[in-house]
Amino acid sequence: MGWKAAEKLIRHWKVVRGDNVMIIRGKDKGETGTIKRVIRSQNRVIVEGKNLVKKHIKQGQGHEGGILTVEAPIHASNVQVLDPVTGKPCKIGHKYLEDGTKVRVSRGIGSSGSIIPRPEILMIRTTPRPTVLGPKDTPMDLVLEKTYDAKTGRGMPEL
Repeated sequence: MGWKAAEKLIRHWKVVRGDNVMIIRGKDKGETGTIKRVIRSQNRVIVEGKNLVKKHIKQGQGHEGGILTVEAPIHASNVQVLDPVTGKPCKIGHKYLEDGTKVRVSRGIGSSGSIIPRPEILMIRTTPRPTVLGPKDTPMDLVLEKTYDAKTGRGMPEL
């Protein structure tokens, strides 16, 4: 990628993996789907089952060749998130609730102004956190040990 293309990368993404979106331009215009993957380095997203293209695969060792149908990436500006209340495409804004959490809200003409929930797929960890201590983990009694006393200055290294 050249430096001109790198200048035009989207800094603040409005769509995330798992969002319900409507395609607003292209051959699948007007169709809705779920975002399967976000490619931030190219400003593109892959929508499940949309923008299908034929790909010719050469036969190789361990796999068969032939013509496959795959989902091609769509530019992020060609999709809009669906308003959860009205079901129509809308712009996205951010708002802080009373408890201080940042949420996405629907904006624009004909939108309800409701909160757009975070997709469930983002809550699932791909690798579970380990439950048993490994060889490089610090034991809890050493972690909780008090090594510095602010009042007396004990534990401060002599420089």
